[in-house]
Amino acid sequence: MAEGDPAAPYTDATRARLAVAFAAYEVADLARAAVPIGEDELSPDGTARSAGSTLADAAHVLGAAWRLFEAAAVFERVAGADWQLVGDTLGVSAGAARDRFAAAEVCFREGSNGPRGEASWWRDHLAQHPLEAARDLDDWVLRHEDGDSGLGTTPVSGGLVRRMKAGE
Repeated sequence: MAEGDPAAPYTDATRARLAVAFAAYEVADLARAAVPIGEDELSPDGTARSAGSTLADAAHVLGAAWRLFEAAAVFERVAGADWQLVGDTLGVSAGAARDRFAAAEVCFREGSNGPRGEASWWRDHLAQHPLEAARDLDDWVLRHEDGDSGLGTTPVSGGLVRRMKAGE
């Protein structure tokens, strides 16, 4: 059985945590892209040369941040948190937390598209090749180290946990 093969599956909590890691990467990458001010972005009078593009970029970051928020809630649930803990953490009732995140949890557990029907190459990649997906994130983290120390060479894949085989 090859590493990363779906026949050697990782725990649901591991897969859910990888989904959080990807969502965080996506937010960071989109936000980083919004930092530089392009040479041709502003007219000499200070107006934008491309109306709405900065707002559109911010909307993409916000969408990614919501996916991170949702992925984190799903991870907490899959890792054992009840709705009361999720609600308490967010300052809402257990029912409000369940209303907000239950569909995302079901989609994760069923391996289907997200609750709003969005397809994701990442979901497929994670389901088919979790170790490869984690190693892709290892590479990204190491390329973007910013004074972090102690991450080692496998800051994402080093924390993966496989399912226990019966009798272990």
